[in-house]
Amino acid sequence: MDTQPNSPEARDIRYNLHAYTNARRHQEAGPLIIEKGEGIYVEDNSGKRYIEAMAGLWSVAVGFSEQRLVDAATKQMSKLPYYHSFTHKAHSPLIDLAEKLVQMAPVPMSKAFFTNSGSEANDTAMKMIWYRSNALGQPQRKKIISRQRGYHGVTIASASLTGLPNNQISFDLPIANVLHTASPHYWREARPGETEEQFSTRLAEELEKLILAEGPETVAAFIGEPVMGAGGVVVPPAGYWEKIQAVLKKYDILLIADEVICGFGRTGEMFGSQTYGLQPDIMVMSKQLSSSYLPISALLINDKVFEPLADESNRIGTFGHGFTAGGHPVAAAVALENLRLIEERDLVGNAREVGAYMQQRLRELSSHELVGEVRGIGLIAAIELVADKATKAPWGQPGALGALTNGLLQQNGVISRNMGDALAFCPPLIITRAQVDEIISALKTSLDEALKQVRA
Repeated sequence: MDTQPNSPEARDIRYNLHAYTNARRHQEAGPLIIEKGEGIYVEDNSGKRYIEAMAGLWSVAVGFSEQRLVDAATKQMSKLPYYHSFTHKAHSPLIDLAEKLVQMAPVPMSKAFFTNSGSEANDTAMKMIWYRSNALGQPQRKKIISRQRGYHGVTIASASLTGLPNNQISFDLPIANVLHTASPHYWREARPGETEEQFSTRLAEELEKLILAEGPETVAAFIGEPVMGAGGVVVPPAGYWEKIQAVLKKYDILLIADEVICGFGRTGEMFGSQTYGLQPDIMVMSKQLSSSYLPISALLINDKVFEPLADESNRIGTFGHGFTAGGHPVAAAVALENLRLIEERDLVGNAREVGAYMQQRLRELSSHELVGEVRGIGLIAAIELVADKATKAPWGQPGALGALTNGLLQQNGVISRNMGDALAFCPPLIITRAQVDEIISALKTSLDEALKQVRA
C-alpha cells in the first residue's frame, strides 16, 4: 500500500467507511483502487490488470466500458436528465422498460415497480405483501419465510430476510414476522446416504412443519434465489423447487423469486426461474438489468398481487410508497440498451455454452487437495475449500483458507470473492473460453501456493 500521507490509499483510509469490510483491518491493509475497466478486465491505479471474475458484484453482464451504454446514458441525460413516477407522472424510458420486463417475464406478470437496488426491491416486496394482506382482510397474514444462507439485501427489512449471521449480528435483526428454513446445500447439509431427491423431500417436509407450527393463515410468502449467490453459490438439489412450490401452493403462500443475481442470463436461461421451473408471484431484479452501469432495480408482480394493491390504494386514496429516483430516466434508458445488447449478442447463449466450459474446467480442480466441492450452473460457480476432504473440516478458523486463497488469486491477476471458504466465480457474460482458461490457470497456481502455506 502507498503510505504517502496524501496518496489516494491514505485518503481512502482517512475518509471512507467501506461496505462489507473489517474497518480496523482496512486501516492496516488499505484499498485496491480500480481506475479503469474494459471488457472482462479492470486495472488498478498502479497499472496492474485483473480479470474481474465476479463481474463487479455479480452484475456487469456486458463487460466494462461498453460504449453503447455510455451513449444511451448521454443521450437521455441531454433530453430528460431526471423525472419521477409519483402522482400519475411518467416518462418514455420508464414506460418502455416496464413493458419490456413484463413481456419478457417467464410467467404472466401484470405490472413493474421500480426501485434503485435489490435491497430496496426486496424491502418493497415485503411492504407490498403486508399491504396486500390488509387489503384482503387478512391482517394476521404477515409472516415471510426465507432460508438460511439466502441473501436478499441490507436494508432493515431485506437484511432480516437475508439468512447470513454477519448481516444481522449487532444490527438487532431480524425484525418480527421473518422466519428462516433450511439451506438447500446438499453437499454440506445432507444426511449420510441421503439422495438429492430425499434431501429435497426432507426440506419440503421441514418447510411444511414450520408453516403448520406458525399457522398457515399467518404465512404470506416465501422468498428464495433460484441459485443462492452470496450464501456460497448454492445450487438447488434435484426436485427441490418442485417440492417447495407444492407446499406453498397447498397453503396459498406467495412465491417471491429473487432474481437479482440470476436474472438476465446468469444461469444460461434469461431467468433462473426458467432454469428451475419456478412460478413466482413476484420477481425481483437488479444488477444485470443495467449491468450496474447505473443503479436500478425492479419488481414484477402478477395480478394476484396487483389487484388487491390497486383496491387498497383506491380505498386509501394512494399507494403510499415510492423512491425519488425509482425508474430514473437515465438508468431506465441504460437498462433498455443493456437488454438489447444481451439479446442481440446472445449473451444468454454464451452463458450457457461458455458457462458449461467454465463448469467443466473448474471441476477439473476437484482432485486438488484443498477442494471440497465445485458447484454451479451457467456462468456462476463456487469452489469450496477444506483442509480435510473426508470430514469437510476447515483450515483453522472457518473462512481463513478462503481468504488466503482469494488474496493469492488477486495477486495472480484474478478478482474473485470468498464467502467463508467458498470462492465464487461470476464473470461478465461476454467471457470467452480462452479467458476462462486464464482464470483456471491463475486459480490452479493460487491453490498450489495456498497448499504450501497450509502444509507449512
